[in-house]
Order: sequence, then structure tokens, then C-alpha cells
Amino acid sequence: MGKMVKTLGFIIVATVLITFGESWDAENCSQEQARLRAQVHLLETRVKQQQVKIAQLLHEKEIQLLDRGEEDGIVDLGSKRQYADCSEIFNDGYKSSGFYKIKPLQSPAEFSVYCDMSDGGGWTVIQRRADGSENFNRDWNDYENGFGNFVQNNGEYWLGNKILHLLTVQGDYTLKIDLEDFEKNTRYAQYKSFKVGDAKNSYMLNIGEYSGTAGDCLSGNFHPEMQWWASHQRMKFSTRDRDNDNYRGNCAEEDQSGWWFNRCHSANLNGVYYRGPYTAETDNGVVWYTWHGWWYSLKSVVMKIRPDDFIPNII
Repeated sequence: MGKMVKTLGFIIVATVLITFGESWDAENCSQEQARLRAQVHLLETRVKQQQVKIAQLLHEKEIQLLDRGEEDGIVDLGSKRQYADCSEIFNDGYKSSGFYKIKPLQSPAEFSVYCDMSDGGGWTVIQRRADGSENFNRDWNDYENGFGNFVQNNGEYWLGNKILHLLTVQGDYTLKIDLEDFEKNTRYAQYKSFKVGDAKNSYMLNIGEYSGTAGDCLSGNFHPEMQWWASHQRMKFSTRDRDNDNYRGNCAEEDQSGWWFNRCHSANLNGVYYRGPYTAETDNGVVWYTWHGWWYSLKSVVMKIRPDDFIPNII
């Protein structure tokens, strides 16, 4: 009898242990499944974050290629020497227009620019409008650092106010502005002693003697009674988020561009790209007043510079 009781007791204890063991295993398994699900969710989240980061990096790379040009698109000069501008490249024997690397005297690094080796050669292109493909309604940082399509030979861009200062602080430069309308007519305006101030002076514009066929819009000399508000001489650069003009409002905001505005302008070569005659709340087109007035937006613009004393090396 005693042996049967012991046996029965053993069976009961074993049954209880098995039952509780199975319950503990089920609970433990459930907890393990929950932990694994949490880990999977965390990994999925991290993968998604990495995918977003990769997409951002690819986008930034794409923008960088558009903004500064692919290395394959830059003429390789074989690190022969460092050039301060395109005039030095031209006089060193490189006569083909294209993208080259330069390093102005005070620049901390090289950068690529488009060199126009036609029209006497040696021109460093600082701005181009061609087809309206680029948005010029930008903020201060964009205009300061430069933006646009530096890959295509006819791409639209602004070289950057920092670079304009670094280039023009080297000496006396001539600014030439080539203009074309939608009827295939062309004009030009040229200014000696073109200089852009530094950041502390808000990249102030200074220009000298005018010559050309388009009329003198930048100094406003076309009409003495209009010069007080139409001249761009010694005007600080303005953008929609940095108002440096003499107008009670914000010229850059109203005319949707960055420029050396006064009250507001007689020239606005960074304006909205319309196709010839246009109507708008303000005269915000690609305007050169002395040629086509305020309500005609030009087809193409090229702003380019080279030293005043440039003598082409024709050897």
C-alpha cells in the first residue's frame, strides 16, 4: 500500500511538473516570439532609414553633378599650373571653349568655370540664361555659393557671389553682357572696372565706363531724372530673404530674383524667364530696359568677365 501511495505521489508530482513545464515553455516561447518580432521591426525600421539616407545621398550627388559638373566634362590641363581665371588659360594656349578649373589668388580651393574662348578669348562666364530651365528665384545662400547647371555648355547658372568677389578682387575686370531677343537680334553692354565687394559689404556692385549697343542700364545714365532710382551702381546684392535695396518694399521678392536692386531696377538679368512680351504684377522678366523696356523678357543672356588689360596671346 505504501509503495502504491509513493507511486501515486510520484505520478501526481510528475504530472504537475509536466503541466507546469508545458505552461512555462508556452509562456517562454510567447515571450521569445514577441522579442523576435520587436527585433525584426527594429531591423525593418533601420533598413528603411538606411534606404532613405541612400536616396538622399544619391540625390545630393545628382545635384552636385548638376551644380558643379562631372569631372569628365572638365578640360584636363594636366595640373600644369594653377590659373587665376580663363584669360590665363587662353594665353597658355588653350583656345577651345569649355569647362576648366581655376583658382583665384585668394581662393582656398579650385573650382570649375566655363571659359568662353571666342569673342577675343579669355572670358570667365559668371551667369547664363538660355531657356528658362533653371529657377533664379533663390535665397541668399544660393546666390552666395552659386547654383545651376554647370554640365551643359548652354546650361543656366549663377557662378556665385563669393566667387565673383574672389575673381574681381584680383584686379580690374571688364564685364561684358551679351543679350539676345526672341527675334534673333543681339546687343551687348560692356563695363570697365567691374568689381563685386565681399560678404561684409553684401557683395556691392561697382562698375566703370560703359560701351556697347544695348544701352547703359547698370549706371542709369540713359536719363538723368531716373538715375536716382534706376542706377545699380554701388548697390548691395539683394535676395528675397536679404533686403538691401533702397525701396520701401522688397524688390527681390517682388521681382523674384537676386540682383543689385535699387528702387527697383532698369536691368534684372536674373528675372523670371518669359518668352518676349509679357504681363505680370511687376516688371519681373529678364529685363534690359534700354533695349526692350520693362515688359519684354529676353531670350538669352551671358555675363562674362576678363581683365581690363587683357592682351590675347596669338602665338
